Amino acid sequence: MIHDVAVVGAGPNGLMLACELALAGIRPVVLERLPERSPAQKANGLVGQVIRLLDHRGLYEPLAGPGTPRPVPRFVFGAFPLDLRQLDGNPLYALPVPQHRIEEVLEERARGLGIAVRRGCELTGLAQDATGVTIDCQGPDGDGRLRARYLVGADGGRSTVRKLAGIGFPGVTSPDPVSRIAHVLLPEEVRTTDTGEFLLPGCPTPFRPFTHTRTEHGVFVIAPFGPDATMVATSEWGGPTPAEESPLTLDELRASIRRVTGADLALTPARTPGPLTPRRQVGHNTRLAERYRQGRVLLVGDAAHVHAATGGPGLNLGLQDAANLGWKLAAELSGWAPPGLLDSYHDERHPIGERVFMHSQAQMALMAPGPGTTAVRALFGELLSHPDNLGRIAALMAGSDIRYDTGCPHPLAGRFAPDLALGTAAGPARLAELARTGRPLLLDLGGGKHADGAAGWRDRVDTVVADCAEPPAGALLLRPDGYVAWASEADDPDPDGLAEALRTWFGDARG
Repeated sequence: MIHDVAVVGAGPNGLMLACELALAGIRPVVLERLPERSPAQKANGLVGQVIRLLDHRGLYEPLAGPGTPRPVPRFVFGAFPLDLRQLDGNPLYALPVPQHRIEEVLEERARGLGIAVRRGCELTGLAQDATGVTIDCQGPDGDGRLRARYLVGADGGRSTVRKLAGIGFPGVTSPDPVSRIAHVLLPEEVRTTDTGEFLLPGCPTPFRPFTHTRTEHGVFVIAPFGPDATMVATSEWGGPTPAEESPLTLDELRASIRRVTGADLALTPARTPGPLTPRRQVGHNTRLAERYRQGRVLLVGDAAHVHAATGGPGLNLGLQDAANLGWKLAAELSGWAPPGLLDSYHDERHPIGERVFMHSQAQMALMAPGPGTTAVRALFGELLSHPDNLGRIAALMAGSDIRYDTGCPHPLAGRFAPDLALGTAAGPARLAELARTGRPLLLDLGGGKHADGAAGWRDRVDTVVADCAEPPAGALLLRPDGYVAWASEADDPDPDGLAEALRTWFGDARG
């Protein structure tokens, strides 16, 4: 049997890619080295444009509960608190949800789409040729071999796929900081203020929850995830570095908190069951794959880029990698991809990885101790007091400053589509709800002036005629990953521009 796509790694990025492929009619196989989902605590939530992408797929409510995404009033950049309430058009969304829950929801979706997830199956070798990739695996039933037309590595920062494909992974390695994190019960002497800030014994200044707070000795984070578990974390530069393989103890974390904040806290384990094991990370890597595609082998997520976790950009970056690649790879396999479409995955996503490479390093530099950093922070704080600069940082963290080159001059072209309240023949709907199929979408907001223009693409492009109280364009052509491929002015249907955009992104028309 020859599989269309083998995805190596059943973390969030691999599962998301598998679901995107399945929505486009491709049935991938997912190979996962671990026999079951890891209990280790990893990401603590989602930040940025990815939350709106999950809304487009109907995955927001399973993670967040009933409702629609709303921007957050506050966030953090390099241990600077960002008050986003003063922005006109706050672009930054955040959702505190542990990674194990994200994986659980995505695996449920994957299985519902008929996707096979083979656990306990470790890739040990690969060889590609002009028609596919031969994959050697080691599993519970012994060694095996399978064949796929394409192979995607979603197997993390130490990606075996990337190494075997010979893709370079240049970047920067630093021995600092040493970060420690655990979910604990705090002692009774820790109190909260009327604004929800935490007062630690011996500390004159309260600590804002879910915020990196820099002191002259390091960084401290406190985040209550419920009455039975509060996450506390420290980062230290130049401090003691115990052997990385030794488990982090609460006594070690307590000593680190004392050094960073001056507070002496008697910590006890959290009562909440779940992946709450204390963990330590020594130093950090910031690395970016030289290319995201090598023949029939492609990379997504941490296999393509690793960076400091400050500000939570990892899943925002990785899950959007998966959404960008999924429909393009499916188009290639289905035979309608225009020339260069699959290569545009690297062309579009690699520069976004470079941007996260830049700002994650900048944030680490802003948090480091020392009088020079303190002076830079004083200047940077003045700059952030201006709404224009605050807005640029918020857009950077959200990823909403991304604009792909689509060749269309409309201001919305190349950007993630706005969420519009619409009236359709089937009743009221949000644009995000119309995107649940994962197919390209022509949204005609001009009373049907554009609908016939996509008739030759009806096998792969959905068309919806809708009313909108304040239409931002006469029509929007959306790619499956939520980005606008083309838009027209309200008074100019531009049939030639629409036809060119359809050919550019979705291939030639069919009868």
